[in-house]
Amino acid sequence: MNPINRRRFILQSLGATLALPSLPSLLAGAVGGNSAVQTAKGAGAGARRFVAIGNLLGYQVKHLFPETTGSAYEQTTLLKPLWDVRKHLTVYRGLDHGIKGGHFAVHSFLSGVLNSEAQARPLGNVTIDQFMADEIGHQTRFPSLTVGSEGGIHGGCQIAWTKAGVRVPPITGPAELFDRLFVSDSASRQAKRHQENRLQASILDSGLEDANRLSKQVNREDKEKLDEYFTSIRDVEKRLELRQRWASLPKPQPPFNRPENKNKVQDLPMLYELLALALQTDSTRIATLEIGGDFLPQDLGIDKAYHGLSHHGNDEAAIKHLITLESYQIEHFGKFVQRLSKMEDGDRTLLDSTSVLFGSGIGDANTHKNSDLPILLAGGGYRHGEFKKIPSSGPNKVPLCNLYVDIAQRMGVETNSFGNSTGRSV
Repeated sequence: MNPINRRRFILQSLGATLALPSLPSLLAGAVGGNSAVQTAKGAGAGARRFVAIGNLLGYQVKHLFPETTGSAYEQTTLLKPLWDVRKHLTVYRGLDHGIKGGHFAVHSFLSGVLNSEAQARPLGNVTIDQFMADEIGHQTRFPSLTVGSEGGIHGGCQIAWTKAGVRVPPITGPAELFDRLFVSDSASRQAKRHQENRLQASILDSGLEDANRLSKQVNREDKEKLDEYFTSIRDVEKRLELRQRWASLPKPQPPFNRPENKNKVQDLPMLYELLALALQTDSTRIATLEIGGDFLPQDLGIDKAYHGLSHHGNDEAAIKHLITLESYQIEHFGKFVQRLSKMEDGDRTLLDSTSVLFGSGIGDANTHKNSDLPILLAGGGYRHGEFKKIPSSGPNKVPLCNLYVDIAQRMGVETNSFGNSTGRSV
């Protein structure tokens, strides 16, 4: 491997490790000592946030969607747990990604792109959370938080994907999430991080030396490639600067003791509480939570397998068990919405500042259908309180990714497209 290719490999590795965005206009201030890292003391008015909650096996849409559109929609079995917070949310029907793939297409919930079709796309199958984290994640200690399990079908949480097509490994329980948010590294770990930062800075310096040497020998076309390389190195240098600064700042004090990991059913309320605190302390402004995998029916007194129940074959007993599981999940989503609505954020609430997406990449696990997805959106400054039925086919069909474009723009990310979007209107 020649020197420049070797340096490019190291550079790409560093970029993936640091997981920080490339925004030169904002990051340049970090070098001068007037960055968001120093000035952001916590969640402040104007800071937009995004949380996505995905279910791996979908919901019983016949028991979720109402018949009546608008604000006078009727209460359904699965909307009952949300009835007290319905003014804070919108129920959508007809949104999907227009793709097929059954359980494997579930992993496209936040991207709109099948993993198997991602290689030919410039942004691969990047999910909306990681897409936004690349742009604005530098504003907080954690560009994003991904929470889920490493068990269950398909080998665990696959809700979040980078532009490089890499699955973001999840934080698997409340104990680990608590540590991430509130427990500072030991002195030895801090020293090791400092040593790693120095090593990475040395590698970047070596890469610059190689590039400077080669720039005197190449033609115009290759010089343009080197210019791109120089830009990449400068971006990673700034990312490294930001990581070093976050390492020197203390984490917020926890409001309670470290929780224990129990099981995904019992842990769900605590995971939601910790995500709310992550937003309130401005530790992150982007988070995802995937429910599935090791969310076991046995922990709700149901002696059946979740995946097996999802292929219910219209058996009434199996559907009843699924409604119990799904009602529990929806209930705690509703409590999360209520919790955010009670947290102050300047002159408004944290819910006003946070777009909370809830749903699944599968519309009917029984038939492996990925259309007509169950989608709910809460908060974020949207006008809520309605059931909206969107055309699901024909020339007026609206992709789910249109909603993602709108959320991204509200978050301050300058983009007019994402995934298979056709605009931002929903």
